[in-house]
Amino acid sequence: MEYCLGSASDLLEVHKKPLQEVEIAAITHGALQGLAYLHSHALIHRDIKAGNILLTEPGQVKLADFGSASMASPANSFVGTPYWMAPEVILAMDEGQYDGKVDIWSLGITCIEMAERKPPLFNMNAMSALYHIAQNDSPTLQSKEWTDSFRRFVDYCLQKMPQGRPTSVELLRHDFVRRDRPLRVLIDLIQRTKDAVRELDNLQYRKMKKILFQETRNGPLNESQEDEEDSEHGTSLSRELDSLGSNHSIPSMSVSTGSQSSSVNSMQEVMDDSSSELVMMHDDESPVNSSSSVVPKKDHVFIRDEAGHGDPRPEPRPTQSVQSQALHYRNRERFATIKSASLVTRQIHEHEQENELREQMSGYKRMRRQHQKQLIALENKLKAEMDEHRLKLQKEVETHANNSSIELEKLAKKQVATIEKEAKVAAADEKKFQQQILAQQKKDLTTFLESQKKQYKICKEKIKEEMNEDHSTPKKEKQERISKHKENLQHTQAEEEAHLLTQQRLYYDKNCRFFKRKIMIKRHEVEQQNIREELNKKRTQKEMEHAMLIRHDESTRELEYRQLHTLQKLRMDLIRLQHQTELENQLEYNKRRERELHRKHVMELRQQPKNLKLRLDEAQEAECQALRLQLQQEMELLNAYQSKIKMQTEAQHERELQKLEQRVSLRRAHLEQKV
Repeated sequence: MEYCLGSASDLLEVHKKPLQEVEIAAITHGALQGLAYLHSHALIHRDIKAGNILLTEPGQVKLADFGSASMASPANSFVGTPYWMAPEVILAMDEGQYDGKVDIWSLGITCIEMAERKPPLFNMNAMSALYHIAQNDSPTLQSKEWTDSFRRFVDYCLQKMPQGRPTSVELLRHDFVRRDRPLRVLIDLIQRTKDAVRELDNLQYRKMKKILFQETRNGPLNESQEDEEDSEHGTSLSRELDSLGSNHSIPSMSVSTGSQSSSVNSMQEVMDDSSSELVMMHDDESPVNSSSSVVPKKDHVFIRDEAGHGDPRPEPRPTQSVQSQALHYRNRERFATIKSASLVTRQIHEHEQENELREQMSGYKRMRRQHQKQLIALENKLKAEMDEHRLKLQKEVETHANNSSIELEKLAKKQVATIEKEAKVAAADEKKFQQQILAQQKKDLTTFLESQKKQYKICKEKIKEEMNEDHSTPKKEKQERISKHKENLQHTQAEEEAHLLTQQRLYYDKNCRFFKRKIMIKRHEVEQQNIREELNKKRTQKEMEHAMLIRHDESTRELEYRQLHTLQKLRMDLIRLQHQTELENQLEYNKRRERELHRKHVMELRQQPKNLKLRLDEAQEAECQALRLQLQQEMELLNAYQSKIKMQTEAQHERELQKLEQRVSLRRAHLEQKV
């Protein structure tokens, strides 16, 4: 990325005044273009603020500091700078995930920062600010001088619910960023800031130069002289800022421990660099027309001077070591910035003072992330346990179904074999029965035919005897009568034989049907017995299956309740630990504030004359009272926030329990209906 002169926060630091609305619109428009690109690639910056919005020499806007960015959207990590953090990020561990709209919230806070020189709640402890953001209404612009378009834009960005918050693409179509503005608005702002920085560095140079020469000639200054010099410098610096600062320049304080891109190793390095630089400039007889260069990766602050003011006073020649050091500074790579040397020095002091807060916030973030990891790990463990439990139950159901199917198949094969055996026996018995009837009927028919033959012979002999006894009848007539009698007899015997055969056939059919009926009834009885046996088997299997399903449902219900209780217990333990840590941090912060105020009061008492100490004591007592009131309000806010979080968690637990009870009851009702 090309070199950037500084951040929007640096502009606010230099000018000590809010930006013009048109300048805010230009910076916001550039930041929105960067956010639109990030969000289109499913990335979340998560640390948008004035300190991370950089400006180049041609007036281009760049987004920087991707150390907190998320490479995936949605995310659920507790990451960011407290005062710019969106509510859903603060509550991410408790209420789920968030997306790129958290950057929109941070951009809205940044707009307020550029319009009021600091973000909302900046006079509050960072931890207290988190609680305030999470449970109170969204901030708004305080001053009445801003246009309605700007106010609507900020309100649009700071919608409490993420669903009502616009996307970066939608904001690019907003009237506030689309309205007409000069093309050189940012270039002019940067040039104006560079001029102010140059003048501030010149003032600082003249002060340092005066101190060095005074020490060279008269020895170190005493306390009263130093105080007098500080007072003179403060008055001069204030006048210069009033004359140079834009009426519509930017507001901001060093609002976050991570908002400045430059850092330093120690104050001693800066003082060494400053002293060497002053000597170098004296050697060149070219006082400061400076742009202080900050090279973040080296963790040093380098102050360079590039144009001069003549100094009429005679100056001693620098030594050889000073000349070589000056040459070393000249050979360093030169970059222009919009940070003054005094701003860099003050940032060093603030950096040292805010280490404790940074460590506290880092520890708090680590704790929140660790809590989140513990919850996720427990949820994964419980999910794996539930999956294993369900797999075990499913295998048991499948095993029972397979065993039941095998038993039914065995029973069916057994029944089929029995039916086939009975059918073979019945067929053999039927054939034997038929053969017996046919044999008996054949025997009866033979006997009947023999008896007919005997009867025919007897009748024939009898007729012959009768004809022989009748001598009056002619022979021919006798023959005719005998023939006729034979025919009648044969006809009668044929009818009797046919009748017998008919009787035998009817008897055969009747007995066969009776026998078949008997066999069929027996077969039906066997089939009914088999069906009853199969139904009893199926009923037994179903009863076993239903008992198993009820047992499974009860074990699943017990496991679900146990897992829910475990998860809720861990969540409450983590919340208690979090609240305890927050309370300890707040108490530590209160003690630190009281120590700092006490140290400040001691220094004031040492510097004031005795006749003013009484009045000073009253002012200090009022200041102590105001601090105690503020700390008490912050503690009450913390307690209210923790109570709200606890109530929300308990309500969530109650909803989870009701949801589980409803799910269990529906599942049991469905199971009973199935049973």
